[in-house]
Amino acid sequence: MQPLMFLLMSASLAAATQSAQSIGPATVNPPKLTLAMTLRVQVGAPTELGEVPRGRRRIIPILGGTFDGPEIRGKVMPGGADWQIVRADGLAELDTRYMLQTDTGKLIYIQNAGIRHAPPDVTKKLLAGEPADPSLVYFKTVPTFETSASELQWLTRSIFIGTGERHPAEVVIRVWRVE
Repeated sequence: MQPLMFLLMSASLAAATQSAQSIGPATVNPPKLTLAMTLRVQVGAPTELGEVPRGRRRIIPILGGTFDGPEIRGKVMPGGADWQIVRADGLAELDTRYMLQTDTGKLIYIQNAGIRHAPPDVTKKLLAGEPADPSLVYFKTVPTFETSASELQWLTRSIFIGTGERHPAEVVIRVWRVE
């Protein structure tokens, strides 16, 4: 390498290193989570479609329920469902869609995609509709909302995550707003 080229490269590297050091390590603050609502969704017996290319297809009807949070409360409307795929490894892919109605009569559409998995013996209980310890189950969702109500637009303008518990006759989802 020619001496001039070596000097130029060395000077460039030194400048880049000094610049990076002057910036310093970035301070990263994780997002804050605020409880937006707790959904208590009553579910019916699953319809088993059987094995399909991606796994075991199950459709679980939504019968009703309630929801409440610091800024919102109401009822879960009957008529939605959870269109699940249970893969061979026991992981359940969740695609739940239903309607909420606030106690002031406003309608909200919720689509809640997620996953649920647990040790095989716990998964067997869940699929059979038997009680299982929620602490043994990884159950997370990403709910999205649609509404025409102006006072509820905060639901459409935020990111949410959910933590779930499956019980024999209901699913409890705690929905957290990412601040």
